[in-house]
Amino acid sequence: MLSKRVLTALVAGSLAAAAAPLSAQNAPWSALKRGSDNMEVLGHLPLGPRLSVADMDVEQEMHRPYAYVARMVYGTEGPKGTDIISIENPDKPELLYQWRIENQDLHQRTGGMDVKHFKWNDRYYLVQSLQFGQGGPDPDLGAVVLDVTGLPDASTVREVARIREPEMPGGFHNIFIYKHSNGRVYLFTTANAPGALIYDLGRVVDGDLANARVGMVPVPETALGSGGGRGYHDFYVGYHPDTGEDRFYGGGTGGYYVYDVSSLQNPQLRVTLTGVSGVSYGHTFTPDPTGRYVIAETEYQYAPIRVFDMQPALDGDVTNIRNPISAFTADWQHLVHNHEVRWPYVFASGYLDGLQVFNLQDPANPVTVGYYDTYLGPANTDRYSQFNGAFGIDVRNADGLIVISDMSTGLWTFKMEGFQGWNGEQWGLPNISSAQDWDAPARRPIS
Repeated sequence: MLSKRVLTALVAGSLAAAAAPLSAQNAPWSALKRGSDNMEVLGHLPLGPRLSVADMDVEQEMHRPYAYVARMVYGTEGPKGTDIISIENPDKPELLYQWRIENQDLHQRTGGMDVKHFKWNDRYYLVQSLQFGQGGPDPDLGAVVLDVTGLPDASTVREVARIREPEMPGGFHNIFIYKHSNGRVYLFTTANAPGALIYDLGRVVDGDLANARVGMVPVPETALGSGGGRGYHDFYVGYHPDTGEDRFYGGGTGGYYVYDVSSLQNPQLRVTLTGVSGVSYGHTFTPDPTGRYVIAETEYQYAPIRVFDMQPALDGDVTNIRNPISAFTADWQHLVHNHEVRWPYVFASGYLDGLQVFNLQDPANPVTVGYYDTYLGPANTDRYSQFNGAFGIDVRNADGLIVISDMSTGLWTFKMEGFQGWNGEQWGLPNISSAQDWDAPARRPIS
């Protein structure tokens, strides 16, 4: 029987971690039983040294079966760049191409962290975020853009642009690419800035880099200060057909923030989630397709994923939400990280606990419905003890393929029994997720 390892009863902003003791025979997983009976491992591709794999992204169109994996250095080992992997046969993922920054040894710090793809004028591109430190080349380099239209022919991959910010050195950490209701495709990125920078990717690939940055979503002033430095950590952007708004969901200094970014030059703050017990800095932040329920992560050991109901704020009764209605964790001693929402499921990469899937049909009572541990090695011995194992996660809506990038064990592909794909309309919801419809027509003029 599947375990419900769930944290509930968040009263007055205090987390009551209610987890029943587990006997050895009922423990959800072990080295001999790494996953739930309903989770099938399709394929696995090791990618190199431990702690050298970062985030990942999967194309959604079935005729383009490609996964993109960011490569980094944590410590002393690992490449700095991107791996392109074919998942045409999910049982046997195949490495097609490796892009690497030149002069690897001279570049300081992490290298590649986040990676996303997009389509513009019938061509396909990937954007690899980069972080290089002072003391070596390219501390101002935020991202590289590759044309990947000709895949699977690796010889056709070519670099088309590099996005730099000389006044904000340190590179880009997380990125999100969004097809806006005005028809343009925008890159939202975390930089050494008091907000999320926005770039028009059509201008980038057309060579108009001087005019590519078109806006910034600020971090509001809070009791914990303003958004100096890296104001945001991570974000999601989505369209809301009920209001006709493009909404930005960002986690960063002080908590979490929701903006209307229909006008990129004039973002309007809609909702704040600040003063939350245990949250001084928001991390990953994702809504359900309606925008009512949001999944919010903050990055420290023992922290669960919190679930908030924003209906009081959406109704105009309040402007700030402080108290979660529930929370989820895989193991109270660990930390669950990145996640993808395909209502009613949340697919999460749980670092030391691997792939985790929980059900939010009753948002006040999240229930574990599937899992698989992609990393059985030890935790780190430094202050980032949780920083190992499952890192990036994506879900292909057309067929329900689940893909994980593990920091030390590489790329994994999965199928969950009963999950054959996702379309929000099948659940009576907007068909909106992190997956973008690149060919959708514009809904409004550019403003």
